[in-house]
Order: sequence, then structure tokens, then C-alpha cells
Amino acid sequence: MLGLTAPALAEPLRIATFHTELERDGPGLLLRDILKGEDAQLIAVRQVIAATDPDILVLQGVDYDHGLVTLNALRDWVALDGPDYPHVFARAPNTGLDSGVDLDGDGRLGGPRDAQGYGTFFGQGGMAILSRYPIVEDQVQDFTTLLWRDVPDALLPTMNGQPFPPPEAQAVQRLSSVAHWVVPVRVGEMPLHLMSFHASPPVFDGPEDRNGRRNHDELRFWQSYLDGGFGPAPDSRFVLAGVGNLDPVDGEGIKPAITDLLADPRLQDPQPMRPDGPLVDTPDQLGDPRLDTAAWPGPVPGHLRVSYVLPSVDLRVEAAGVYWPAAGDAMAAVAEAASRHRLVWVDLEVE
Repeated sequence: MLGLTAPALAEPLRIATFHTELERDGPGLLLRDILKGEDAQLIAVRQVIAATDPDILVLQGVDYDHGLVTLNALRDWVALDGPDYPHVFARAPNTGLDSGVDLDGDGRLGGPRDAQGYGTFFGQGGMAILSRYPIVEDQVQDFTTLLWRDVPDALLPTMNGQPFPPPEAQAVQRLSSVAHWVVPVRVGEMPLHLMSFHASPPVFDGPEDRNGRRNHDELRFWQSYLDGGFGPAPDSRFVLAGVGNLDPVDGEGIKPAITDLLADPRLQDPQPMRPDGPLVDTPDQLGDPRLDTAAWPGPVPGHLRVSYVLPSVDLRVEAAGVYWPAAGDAMAAVAEAASRHRLVWVDLEVE
């Protein structure tokens, strides 16, 4: 695998993450919509990817199937008027995977909240990577099956002083609501390690704060990983890219999970911004609105920064941005039709 030939780097390397929200209500429906070629959201997603032209693109909200039939069809769909990605990657996520136990404590088994990650069917809203550069699949580190309780200093939830869910459920409960991957991509002579994930929203739970605590530990995992807590970790040429579902200032959630990650000396935050200046959608918004990456209906939660591309400190950042066209731009409506989330990109100089 290490002998794979990678394209020459004539320009900066653009790495992007994009929560497409392409998940459908049943297995096979996303593939059906791709093959029909008439779905307005799919057309808009393709236009956004064509406009930004990433070299390596981490996608969220893409339904998973065995054999990656849907992902390959999506890749071919994007290539119709956008970039061609000869290399694709995805593995089975935790979304919709039946845990066999009552994880949400409602006394019933088998619902979407009893899955390892929320989903009405296995693979709904998974993750994927599209790349112009070869992916070294035999060196991928996949932490999707890691148990939540095995994370150092895990913030496992409790209810009335008792573990929630009970110990027998915590014995099977995984950390990742979707997935955690470390994917080597052959860029130049040395691989670049893409650390990708999609964390749970820190809402939609009860006083036990199950989702808020899980979100915290899904983010905190990366610092434990870089500390060597889960086996060999790269000390250079890596990029953390994905959906943290946590704003450093606004919205809900346990803020140190993201503020500590952004302040980690091994990472740099290029602070990708939208190009059209500030937009305050709620009177109490405290963070810089130019950094926001998602547009939910206001006033709550409103616009938040939840998607991140964080390169290691040894990589030189040439530019960064959030693809959020200004009002009046013809592409503004396209970006809105594609997803409530906006594509986030960073250009890197990689030798």
C-alpha cells in the first residue's frame, strides 16, 4: 500500500469537512435518489463541493451500506460537474446499530435511542472520505467500537446517584455516536493522518445529561489519543476534521471539551470564517458570528460553530474559510438547500 502514487502538489492542499445531512428515512433511499438524479438537495450538495473543490473531503450525514455502493454512486454524482475523487473510504458506523440493551432507560428495547448511535436503521447518517490522494487502508485506526467506559476519566452519566444506563448497559455502550477514525492519506512521501469524527449533539436528553457527557468524551478522546492512550499516534502531519457539535461559547454543552481541544498546543485553529462579515442571529450571541458553521432556526439554537478543521502545528496554513455565500449571491440559496451545515475548508502547504 505504501507504494501508491500520489498526485504532485502544485498548489496548497485543501482539506474540508461537510455535514451534508443526506441521510434518508430508510436503507437504500439515498442510493435511489442519487441514481434518479433529480433530488434538489443532492444537486445543491454537488454544487457546493464543485464550488469549493477540496482535495480531501470528510463527509457526515451519508448513509452507509456494505460494499460502499451508495458512497461510490455519490462520488460519481459529484464528479458530474465537480472534482473527481478516485479514492473513497468508509467503515460501518455506530448509527442505528442495535445494542441489545435499554440504553435510554425507557423500559423498552430496540428503539433508535437504544442503538449504539442514534439511527432508525443501521448505517443511517454515517461518515465517509473522498480523496484525490491514495488512502492507506491497511494502516487505518478505527476506534468506533471503543467502549465509552474505557475512555480515561470518562464522564459517564448518573441518575439519582446511580449509573445511567445501568452497569450492564454501560458494558456494551460505545463511545462514538457515529465513528472515530485515523486515516493515513498518502500526500507526498509521508502520509498525512486524517483524524475524523462526528460527535453526538449535547442535547435531546434528560437531567442525566447523557448526550452532553458523551459529546464531551467524544471530543476529549482526541487529546487522549494524541497522548498515546490508545496506541501509536502521529506527532506531526495530522489534521483533525469533523463535526464536534459544540460551540466554544454559544449554545449548550460542556464547553471545556472544545475549548481545551482548540487550545491544545499540538493543534492550530485557523479560525475559518464566512466571507460576508458578521451576522448576529440572536441578541445573546457571544462568539464571533463569522466563525459559525451551521444555521439552525433561531433563536435557539440559531447559528453555531460546530464543524472543525484543525491541522497539527507543523503544517503551514495558507488560507481557511466557511463556505457561506453572502446574501444576494446566487450560491447563497444553493448552500442553504444543501444543508443547515456549511462546508469548512483549510488550505495547507504540505511538502
